[in-house]
Amino acid sequence: MRTERKLSRLDRVFARLDREPERPTHIDVPRMSRHRVVLLSATLAFYTAIVWAVVVSSWLVRLDWQVMFFRPYQQWPQIHAFLDYYVVLGQRGPTAVMVAAWLGWRSWRQHTLRPLLTLGAALLLLNITVGAAKYGMGRLGPHYATVIGSNEMWHGGDIFPSGHTANAVVTWGILAYLASTPRARRWLSAISAVTSLGVGLTTVYLGTHWLSDVLLGWAAGLLILLALPWFEPLIARAESAILDLRDRRRSSSALPVPTPAPVGAGSLVLTPRNSTEPKAEVLEPVGVTRSTRAPVYLAPGPYTSRGERTPVTPVGSRRPQHPDRVSRGTTPARPLAGG
Repeated sequence: MRTERKLSRLDRVFARLDREPERPTHIDVPRMSRHRVVLLSATLAFYTAIVWAVVVSSWLVRLDWQVMFFRPYQQWPQIHAFLDYYVVLGQRGPTAVMVAAWLGWRSWRQHTLRPLLTLGAALLLLNITVGAAKYGMGRLGPHYATVIGSNEMWHGGDIFPSGHTANAVVTWGILAYLASTPRARRWLSAISAVTSLGVGLTTVYLGTHWLSDVLLGWAAGLLILLALPWFEPLIARAESAILDLRDRRRSSSALPVPTPAPVGAGSLVLTPRNSTEPKAEVLEPVGVTRSTRAPVYLAPGPYTSRGERTPVTPVGSRRPQHPDRVSRGTTPARPLAGG
């Protein structure tokens, strides 16, 4: 009788990944093409220009102050309640959960961990790059500004670039990046661009960010999306490492499978005393209950093989007695001399 190990929920999820094909053939992995390199270089130049314009307190800083004094939330108060909810589309927690749920379903359908690992790599790059820029430049927000007309840099703030805007670009843009067809990629790119644009302008409307913060947030998020093809080999190695770890964990926790029970498992097997073969370990088959019968004791004394025994006619047999057959335990009668 064979017993099988009960699979856990995690084992069933990984078993889905073992099915073939692991990745549909129509999925196109984006590569670092010449067009993408040019766009990446242009975005990086724009990022550097925004930072320099804010550091030197150029016309961009004056525009920031003019928009702040305009107070858009007072000019159009009727849309304030709606934009309070709309800005949630740029928050890290809710957006990451929604996108991860969708990409998790994509991973399940496509039998690959690439969608979830790509999202994780993009969010990790976002935390490192945007977080380092925020705390490195330390700019204060509009509500905490101290000197009118100043750039408010290196005062211990964490507002430059806009994290809401960069997060909206990355989390919604990753859907377009992982699209399986060119048409889906175009539509998702347009939707993610409109969503991130609205999130950035919403933060300016609410007065939580300068306009230059939003411009730099757009550039920061776009840089991450454009640089993702460079991390595709690392994502592939991470997927392979996770599956290898799964295999090692499965092999280390595997239970020994008992051998099937032979036919007539309940019979008694006698081994000759003078046998030189090694004694095999007798395993009790699963599901066979021990008999409650008393053990059988054999009479002591030398034993003979079946071929050496004297044939005995069973009691009550109709076959006539054999003239040469002698009962067990008696000696044949000798003929009398001179008879």
